[in-house]
Amino acid sequence: MTTERPLVYAHRGASAQFAEHTRAAYLQAIADGADGVECDVHLTRDQHVVLLHDPNLDRTSNGTGPVADRTLDELRDLDFSSWKGARIPVEYGAVTQQLLTLPELLDLLADAGREIGLAIELKHPSPYQLRLEDTVLGILADRGWDAWTSKLGNVLVSFMSFDADAVRYLLDRVPAEHVCMLVDDVHLDDVRADLALGRLTGGAVANMLKAAQAEAEAILDGGHAGIAGPGIGYVRNHPNRVRDWLADGRRFRVWTVDKPEDVDHCLATGIQEITTNRPAEVLDRVRAAVV
Repeated sequence: MTTERPLVYAHRGASAQFAEHTRAAYLQAIADGADGVECDVHLTRDQHVVLLHDPNLDRTSNGTGPVADRTLDELRDLDFSSWKGARIPVEYGAVTQQLLTLPELLDLLADAGREIGLAIELKHPSPYQLRLEDTVLGILADRGWDAWTSKLGNVLVSFMSFDADAVRYLLDRVPAEHVCMLVDDVHLDDVRADLALGRLTGGAVANMLKAAQAEAEAILDGGHAGIAGPGIGYVRNHPNRVRDWLADGRRFRVWTVDKPEDVDHCLATGIQEITTNRPAEVLDRVRAAVV
């Protein structure tokens, strides 16, 4: 007898193979058979929604400075793929075609020829605040997206954020089953290392992030958001809370699950959605396990 397997979402596309958020990464994820793809979005200076994780350009391009300070045309002049060192097949486009806007990703998914999910993470803090959410929702609505079912043709759209205000804003506009509250543990040493902060400043930032974590947990405890989005470390560290949320009807979308043992842990826990940089490998493992 076959039981339902977890859905596999490609984290920023097939980002272990090609540079994250690029045309190549998403086309590869579709070719790999991913059930859905995940993306992070920011607004440019001229109010276009672009697919990038960081608020700054330094890590994933040959540019520097805030994304929000650049126009879309200025971003088009940058190279967002060569840093990965992966050769891009001709059919996946030139280097100059790798940056994607949200409408361009929607076009790729519309051409997938099958039903596919799209998980959009709204990145905060944003200098444009909740205008980011309004712009994303406006793009979807203009293309015929139905807010109640959250479907746009063959694409099932869901929305995610670590920011509780953004999640509450979305919950006023989209049914809870399509809204994911992201959550993870906050560790002082990690905060200080990641942001290169001293002890006092790092402690202040960590306290702010811990308050945000508690707020996210309260939203999920109360059943306000239909999808729980913890990191795999959070799932391992909080088995009782995970069990309670599952029992209370939360759907789980866990990130970033690349290791075989983490896939197996998700399977054993009853996780419904797995987000991974390696969609082909994870799909093979969950298909083999669920029979």
